[in-house]
Amino acid sequence: MIIGETPLPSGALGVDVVAMTMRFGGFTALDSVELKVRPGSFHALLGENGAGKSTLVKCIMGYYRATQGGVLVGGREQAIANPKEAHALGLGMVYQHFTLVPAMTVAENLVLARDDVPAVVDWTKEKKQLAAFLSRMPFKVPLDAKVSDISAGERQKCEILKQLYLKRRFLILDEPTSVLTPGEADEVLGMLRAMVVAGDLTILMITHKFREVMAFADDVTILRRGKLAGRGRVADLTPDDMARTMIGAEQLTVQPPRVGEVGEPRLELTKLTALDDAGAIAVHGVSLAVRGGEIVGIAGVSGNGQRQLVEVLAGQREAESGEIHIRGDLYSASREEMRRHKMSLLPEEPLKNACVGGMSVADNIAFREFDRAPFASGGWWLNRSAFRKDAERKIGLYKIKTRTPDTPISALSGGNVQRAVLARELGGEVEVLIAANPCFGLDFAAVAQIHAEIMAARNRGAAVLLVSEDLDELLELSDRLVVMFHGQLVHEARASEANLTEIGRHMAGH
Repeated sequence: MIIGETPLPSGALGVDVVAMTMRFGGFTALDSVELKVRPGSFHALLGENGAGKSTLVKCIMGYYRATQGGVLVGGREQAIANPKEAHALGLGMVYQHFTLVPAMTVAENLVLARDDVPAVVDWTKEKKQLAAFLSRMPFKVPLDAKVSDISAGERQKCEILKQLYLKRRFLILDEPTSVLTPGEADEVLGMLRAMVVAGDLTILMITHKFREVMAFADDVTILRRGKLAGRGRVADLTPDDMARTMIGAEQLTVQPPRVGEVGEPRLELTKLTALDDAGAIAVHGVSLAVRGGEIVGIAGVSGNGQRQLVEVLAGQREAESGEIHIRGDLYSASREEMRRHKMSLLPEEPLKNACVGGMSVADNIAFREFDRAPFASGGWWLNRSAFRKDAERKIGLYKIKTRTPDTPISALSGGNVQRAVLARELGGEVEVLIAANPCFGLDFAAVAQIHAEIMAARNRGAAVLLVSEDLDELLELSDRLVVMFHGQLVHEARASEANLTEIGRHMAGH
């Protein structure tokens, strides 16, 4: 690490990335990228999956050594060989997933993160100093509480406080609000914004939420396929400008308007209860009806029983008690029942939950109907040319980017795996659709297409149950919104009349 004779400036630090290139073998993840984060500014870093955002911040933090280019901290070039050297310069990072030790208290997590922890810790003295530190901070957290006992919002505050306690003056936030309710997200970003305005901190935030960019960021840099695609002041840009810069020439699928009448109840859950993998109650007496021509959205912070509910509907988990009916018939999630009731599933992590990775795109698309004509004779003689013909048609229709229909599906990007699942699940008649976080981690083009397909299924009269941790997605697509907390449905509202503050409060259990 090259540190000049004069110390770094006090207060918020600026960081510049100059002509940075990062190659992994023959793959170029970053191609001569420039980034200028002004001291005392709140800077958003945008880009689709695979655009190079994570690689860029890992080069800044010393996790990777860039192939070419440099990093300037406080106006001076630094050769940052590892994260410890980045920390010594005042650079810190808050990750998407928590790094706190759940079994330790908040105070223990903060103190033991320091480089200069004494062999014997004087906890009375340390807690007094921590209390003095907290008195200067915008966040308040319970120092003596175990991390495992506090909410996701409080854990995220602790992650940020840990970086401030360790005297970081340039903070990288990686999707910092993905685990927070809307109220918690606005509170945390608002407090950080106040520290930026006061000149104490500079922030570089990776996010996909335009609402947060517009509300909190000063400047934005947009990457596309490892290159700088655009940058500017947020005040001069619209979300549409930024989205178009992110996707380039690719056309976004236009979502159809909401049309059609709401029909009779199609999917009905009655006092449904299910356990998690540890045997604890995850879904507790849930009753819900979804009508034809209606999208019912389930909102909630991750870990409140949504996953187990979807697994019961998909036949991946047994219900402990309660009943599911489709069109009045008792339903137990067998393959034959799914086909008879024209039920389709867009599960979370489709490569893991809806595909066989080593099998071809064509074979994965054929899973629903492979043992029926025209794909099979007598239930066992498979017609490979029919598989291929059907796959070629659906690959074109659903814009699946694959080298050939015979390519293993595991070789496709996340968006294209989900497009292949869409082709299979929505390619025929659909009367009931269960979609669970269908756009998680996907690029804008894939998200636009998936949203359009879900709305089109609803408009054709399907009953759609949409489970998502993305509240913006739920508000955009749903007709009716319910909130799930600790395995129970605790709030219901028409999506068009939904109050964000009230929904956030119920998501947090208040």
